This record gives sequence, structure tokens and C-alpha cells, in this order.
Amino acid sequence: MMAEVIAHDGDELTIQVKVKITGSLLEAEHIILDACNEVGQLATSHAIKKFDTEGSPIQIAGTKLTAKAATPKQYETPYGCVEVSRYVYQSSQGGCTYCPLEQDARIIGSATPRFAQHVSHKYANLNAPAICLDLEANHHRKIAHSYVQAVADLVGTIASAKEALWSYTTPLLDEAITSVVVSMDGAYVLMREDGYREARVGAISLYDAKGDRQHSIYIGEAPEYGKATFTERLEREIAQVKKQYPAALYLGIADGAKNNWPFLEKHTGRQLPDFFHATEYLADVAHTAFPGKTDKPKREAWLHERCRQLKHDVGAVDAIIAEMEKLANRKKLTKGTQENLAAAQTYFANNRQRMNYAEHVQHNLPIGSGVTEAACKTLVKQRLCCSGIRWKPQGAKVILSLWALIQLKDRWQQFWDKIDQFGAQVCS
Repeated sequence: MMAEVIAHDGDELTIQVKVKITGSLLEAEHIILDACNEVGQLATSHAIKKFDTEGSPIQIAGTKLTAKAATPKQYETPYGCVEVSRYVYQSSQGGCTYCPLEQDARIIGSATPRFAQHVSHKYANLNAPAICLDLEANHHRKIAHSYVQAVADLVGTIASAKEALWSYTTPLLDEAITSVVVSMDGAYVLMREDGYREARVGAISLYDAKGDRQHSIYIGEAPEYGKATFTERLEREIAQVKKQYPAALYLGIADGAKNNWPFLEKHTGRQLPDFFHATEYLADVAHTAFPGKTDKPKREAWLHERCRQLKHDVGAVDAIIAEMEKLANRKKLTKGTQENLAAAQTYFANNRQRMNYAEHVQHNLPIGSGVTEAACKTLVKQRLCCSGIRWKPQGAKVILSLWALIQLKDRWQQFWDKIDQFGAQVCS
């Protein structure tokens, strides 16, 4: 089986390949895949060559560069490795070389843009060995683990470097956006040198008048000291959304940690502790109200009713705080029960003025940060917290940058459109 160009007219190629169909259907499909890969390699090698110069001198930033003799280089494509002879340039003073073909074709490392896109998309969800198995089994592409990681690192580095320079548009939505929720959370990741550190995840969710979520924007940041990078990224995203939806109500929802509120108060008109976190504290209080081993039905009934009150009754927060004060005066409470009750009292006292859940429910406004909670689980926990894995900061940042791009509707393609338009240089 050998693909060959039988006609080449300007931008049009006619490629011929003979395929011998033998064996089972599965065996035939493998043969067909190999034939398609041959066609892809041949066509891609011609496509790459189009971006080369003719070898004439060029000017870069006022400096004259001249070409060396054309030398071959191998490039990895979705269909296989191809070898292309191309010109490399250098000034008369020596120093760094420059390859116009690689710049103009948007080569990333030695990967074509499509193959770099393919590999980095997979890397956001799978580790390098799993990707290599997938490529070989399903695409007949045998690639080294180190190469997969190198390409993904390059793409992730580009994404990180361009975060402050490239803005992305929110897709057109069918419904009018009346409220925007900004939420943030964290999850611990095992780092190679620092032990467990907190990675940060933020979400900006757009809601219509019915309270239905129409779109979400995610931010993920590797563990850092001070969290400045995370807050700067989230602020940029909030600013972009506010430009598009200036009349929407901006609501900040978090788990109740004190360090969340200064940021949310700066960027949102209202703040609310996540309802689910509040109910977790109520579950502990239920054990104080009905501590007996046979009191489970009463505990569940009490918890169900208090959650309903908190969600729908104005003034429920004050009533629950008063009830907790009475429970604290009970005798013979175990040390653990006392500590759990005290924690619940502190939580409700600290967030008392923000816990207006009933008003939000009446106006179809969100009361939970489930979007961010889910992001922490699917990204940080499932991808970064696999058994035996420890991360360097850059590796964790690459995963989070790629994942955030992939999770958002249209943003992954917008990112690659910008690479296609502006190039893949990390330096601006």
C-alpha cells in the first residue's frame, strides 16, 4: 500500500492509494486506517511546504537574515511523522536561528497545529501513558510519553502566557441574562516539594430570569503563595462579563471562609454562603438535638424541616441561631457534639447577614456554588489527585489551563483560532 500524488495543480492535490481489503471487517478497518494515514501524511507534507520561503534573504526587526542550505526536519502530524526540507535563517553575526516555515505554519515544537491540539486536548483528561496507548490503538500513531508531555506543556504554556493578552467572547445565548454568580473554592493537591497545597477554582455562571443556568466560565489555578495569579485571572474574566452584561445582578457565592468575602464584596452586589455548606452544619446540629442511637428518624425529620425553613422562610436564620443557643445549654453533651455545635454557631453568626436564602429563592436566584464544587471534583480531584501522583507547579498549571479552555463552549476553538491568527510565541 503506497499513497502517491498523481496530480498537483496549484492548491489542489490528487492523491491515489490502493487498498487491499482482506480478512475480517475489523482487519479491513485497520488496513483502511493505515491507508488514510498515508494519504494524510502525504497531503500534510505538501501543506507544510507551502509555508516555506524560497531561500531569499529576509528582514526581521530591521536585521537582515540569510538562509542556510535547506535541511530536512521531521514533523509529527495526526496521521504520522513527515519529513520536510525547509530553510533556516541566521544573521551574519550568528546567534539564534529562525525558521519562517515553523512560524508561519504555526508549528508547536515539532507538532503541526492539529496534532498539538489533539494531544493537548487528551492531556487535559488523561495522563501521558494513557494517551500513548490511545493514539497507538485507535489512530496507529506511536508516540513517546515524553513527547506527549512536551507538546501539552508547550500548549499549556502558551495558554498561560496569553491569559492577560487574549480575550474570549461569550457565546450568544438564547435567553436574556439577568443574574451572574461568581463563586470560588479550592481543593488540595499533592505537590512534589511542598506536600499538600490548595489549587483554586473559580466559576462565573450566567442565569436567566427563571433561574436556569445558561453558561459558565471556569478558572483553574495551580497552588501558589498569596493567590494573586488566581484573583487577577478571575478579575479579568469578571470584567469581560460585566462589559457584556452590565445590567445583570452580580451575586457572590462561597463556602463561608472569611478570605472569600473581601474579593466577592469588591466585585458583586450581593453575597451568599453556599446553601449546601449551611445544611452540612445543620446536620451536625441535628445530632445535638437528637443524639440517641434510635433517634435517626427524628434527626432526619428535624434536619429536613430546618433546611426547608432556611430555604423558604424569612427570619429562619435567627430562629435557628436561637435554637442552637438553647441546645448549647444542654447537659451531658459529648466533647465532639459540643465542638460541632460550636462550629455551627460560629458559622451562622459570622454569616448571619448574608444568609437571605428565602429572598433569593423567591426571585429565582441561585443559592448554591455547585458549579464550582463540581469543577473542583472533575478537574482537581479526578485529574490531579490520582493515586501516587505528585505535581510540580508548572505541570499542575498546564493541566488547569488546558482543562479550563476545553470545558467552556467555543473557547477551545477560539484559543486555536488565535494561535492560527497571531502565532504561538510565548513572549508578547
